[in-house]
Amino acid sequence: MRASTHDLAALSATHRLVLRLVWTLLALFAGMFQPAIAADRPHIVYIVADDLGWKDVGFHGSDIRTPNIDQLAKTGAQLNQFYAQPMCTPTRAALMTGRYPFRYGLQTVVILSGQTHGLDTEEWLLPQALKEAGYQTAIIGKWHLGHGDRKFWPRQRGFDFQYGPLIGEIDYFTHEQHKVLDWYLNNKPLKEKGYSTTLLGNAAVRLIDTHDKAKPLYLYLTFNAPHTPYQAPEADLNRYRHIADPARRAYAASISAMDDQIGRVVAALDRRGMRDNTLIVFQSDNGGVRNAMFAGEGDLSKTKIPNDNGPYRDGKGSLYEGGTRVAALANWPGRIAPGTQVDGMMHVVDMYPTLARLAGASTTRSKPLDGLDVWATIAQGQPSPRTEVVYNIEPFRAGIRQGDWKLVWRTPLPESAELFDIAKDPGEKTDLAAGQPDKVLAMKRRANELAAQQAKPLFLQAEFGAMRQRLHLPPALPGEEASFNEEN
Repeated sequence: MRASTHDLAALSATHRLVLRLVWTLLALFAGMFQPAIAADRPHIVYIVADDLGWKDVGFHGSDIRTPNIDQLAKTGAQLNQFYAQPMCTPTRAALMTGRYPFRYGLQTVVILSGQTHGLDTEEWLLPQALKEAGYQTAIIGKWHLGHGDRKFWPRQRGFDFQYGPLIGEIDYFTHEQHKVLDWYLNNKPLKEKGYSTTLLGNAAVRLIDTHDKAKPLYLYLTFNAPHTPYQAPEADLNRYRHIADPARRAYAASISAMDDQIGRVVAALDRRGMRDNTLIVFQSDNGGVRNAMFAGEGDLSKTKIPNDNGPYRDGKGSLYEGGTRVAALANWPGRIAPGTQVDGMMHVVDMYPTLARLAGASTTRSKPLDGLDVWATIAQGQPSPRTEVVYNIEPFRAGIRQGDWKLVWRTPLPESAELFDIAKDPGEKTDLAAGQPDKVLAMKRRANELAAQQAKPLFLQAEFGAMRQRLHLPPALPGEEASFNEEN
């Protein structure tokens, strides 16, 4: 039986309709398995200041003018118990890995300009996880996680775009350290004029202005301000003519210059219609300097250190609150209520899992994380899931907080252990160790448990090797190196 022309036409029309339905369903199902569109996942602008004192922002009561940072704090969440590592390389490593630096050897001091080690390439970093999830990733500013070998550089660690210095300290105008240029654009040295803070702001604004808004953006904007050397343009210095001390004047001016650039970045996000879907996080990498030994590679022995950590004891390099509790905030319009005060404990390692979940990024390729997802604490006021903070674990000292109790333990003989009730005594003025021997013993056990997991500090190994070279000794045998690290 042969079909009529009418039957064939009807079949063809039906066939076309079925095909359209099939393709529609396929498209819908395909969409279900695609990464969430940018409207569902935030752009992330993560801003890090360098050696900023806890009190040296307006929202903590400073006379230093930071109106743009203050506005972000006012319209977002102030993170009142946000902890970093005592120095900058360890903090930056903790942010990138979601893991405490003692696990991979970056717990002690920083990577100096003459050293060649870096962040272990077996660590799966936050930009790698975000890039895998479809983010455009960019670092504008200081890296400080390895410069001596290109395998440690940002472009090799998950960043699509890189601009700025690789080491820890540069001249703001020449972009040099020890007369060697340290200013790069996508792995290539770049010689250009300008104040580093302004140049970094310019680059961030250009990136935002040219960004494809359909793709989520992760911008790691990491200023070298207000780290030494204390420098600022004349116009910024003139804002603080009333400050007699030249170091404090330049320090204050460099902070206000950084604040200006942060304001420009926020304005660029507004201009591009990206602001309402952008999470901005701001923090210092450690507390402000109080001891010239930790100020930088230059000689500041005759300089009056200008940083102010407010009520907190000591500063950068120490395990006390002044070295580790840092100025921090989070801001996302419509997702974080204005004026939120977050009092729960959180540590910089928590940012990795928190941001990864918001971004729809997998953490399965990372090593076991120390960080916890604290988004509900930031955005909904829920109690922090964090009950312990590890300030640091090193061969010669440890700092641990469990609940309100904090132990600072120095192990070189004669050892000393201090115990503080941080809730009642945030300034760490009263040592309670003598009256709480059981608590001290329990927290020492915890420190030893963590110390058994630590990698040997790469800084000490580098210094040991350099010392042998200076003394014209042969390279250390494995046993000798182990013995040195155990003793130090």
